[in-house]
Amino acid sequence: MKEVTVEADGGQGGAPGVQEGGKGTVRPDIHNRAMKILRAREPYNGYEEVGEKPSGFEVMGWYLYEFCFYFVQTVLVPVVFPLIISQLQRLPTDSLQEWAKNHPGTHCSQKEVHLYIKLTNHTIRTSGDSNFSSLEWTSIAWATGLALAAPILGFISFHLDGHFPKLITAAATGIGVFFCLPAGFFKVTAIFVPYIAGIVAASTVATAAHTHHLGLMIRCFTGPTLKRSQFSIRQAVSSRLSLHATAAGCLGAAIISSFTYHMLRELNDNDRDVMSLWVVSIFSGLIWLVGVLHIVTAIGRTTDSISFSSRLHPFSIFKYPHAIGGLAGVFLSSFTTMSIFTGGVIFIVGQLCIKPLHLLYFWLTYFLFPLVSLSLLQPLLHVIKMNSVKMQIVGFLLSLLSSGFGFYYGHSHWKWGHLVLFGVIQSTATGILHAFGRLLVLDCAPSGKEGAFSIWYAWMRAAGLCVGFTVGSVTPGRVRTSFGAAFCTAIVGIVVLLFGNISDVGGAVAAGHVRDECERSSAVPGLDSKESARV
Repeated sequence: MKEVTVEADGGQGGAPGVQEGGKGTVRPDIHNRAMKILRAREPYNGYEEVGEKPSGFEVMGWYLYEFCFYFVQTVLVPVVFPLIISQLQRLPTDSLQEWAKNHPGTHCSQKEVHLYIKLTNHTIRTSGDSNFSSLEWTSIAWATGLALAAPILGFISFHLDGHFPKLITAAATGIGVFFCLPAGFFKVTAIFVPYIAGIVAASTVATAAHTHHLGLMIRCFTGPTLKRSQFSIRQAVSSRLSLHATAAGCLGAAIISSFTYHMLRELNDNDRDVMSLWVVSIFSGLIWLVGVLHIVTAIGRTTDSISFSSRLHPFSIFKYPHAIGGLAGVFLSSFTTMSIFTGGVIFIVGQLCIKPLHLLYFWLTYFLFPLVSLSLLQPLLHVIKMNSVKMQIVGFLLSLLSSGFGFYYGHSHWKWGHLVLFGVIQSTATGILHAFGRLLVLDCAPSGKEGAFSIWYAWMRAAGLCVGFTVGSVTPGRVRTSFGAAFCTAIVGIVVLLFGNISDVGGAVAAGHVRDECERSSAVPGLDSKESARV
């Protein structure tokens, strides 16, 4: 970029108001012109602070962290930890007789029945004479982690939009891994509340840091400001990054779910055996730790317009209506997908009594099919001209289809083909909603406030997953409850996106990422073209 120069000609023909003296010349018109030119240079300072475009090495490192981290709130917390807690519970003496009475005509193995009863029966007693199931105990711990994460996210928002995003990512990962390692050491049910709460809080903070880095990379690829006609460039870059990362995360989730199935087969049904599933927790923590390599590949960047003196910095998102609508979509989509997944898995295990190997096939279909569907979707986005809002509507429509199917046929005996179709449709919906939900929020985030927006995205996503898990597991055996709730929230999500006046382009304009075609590049009123040319 050329330096700003001001030519102070001392010849004749000076502007009015020039005062000449023996020691020098003072020309107010030159001073005003210089100030205008310096103001014209300000919009480009953000680009200089952000730095160079991300290398392929950095992008692959960001994908790696998603691969090593996505499964934490999609497999580890909602699947592995309820199973570990269930192994600490004792079966009621008449459990098999009660099962046979409530499920006439079904033929399940004794191990499956015991596993289902330990998960769903209210065998956990507290000092207040309250009884909870292993699934409900996980929900309580999950909610505790969200409450713990809220003030932490508000505090770190200043430092995410500052000089410590790498440190925050490393610290959150380290804390999360720490709570994964001793999960089966103490065979006490109560201790799993701090275990799960710590993992949820750490993973929520890590999600905020991870999303913040995505916002910086998008801005480095596209520049600080684009014309409205060039917004498709930002859409292409951001959708490619988010879709590929989601596919990588689904691959990691498939690996953890497969390992969980393998270790379930090793369980000793007649003992409080937590060793097998404890190995899954340790392995998950070690995989999460590998993602720290992302810090090595990431380029240190600072953002512009940082104001640490403002105590309202974490709440700056409430000045942007499009971002608020995006957060509503994130919460509703997370609730919908987790409610369908949790209710569906409990229904498959407890009501259909399918072969254990078929459960593995369902998990692999659910987590691996997005590698195909999302990869095929990315090149089609430009052709069909779909944006983040429209793609989220597509995801909600697919969720409507799968939840409506499950609700209508909730009392029928599903065949293997039905499970595959259900998994294919819902997995694609989950991938689309996750990939484009964060993009809509980031499109609405001004430069220097990506961290403040990312903390809200991370918390709302985790809250939606927690509530969805609770609804999906609170009424085991009544699959219509979870599918019906998901169906209603999917409709609400579509209504919010369609009639809430939410737009990714509108959000980008409000955030300063996009300007109208008629605006001058200098963006400074009163600066003519001759003065602008000197910048």
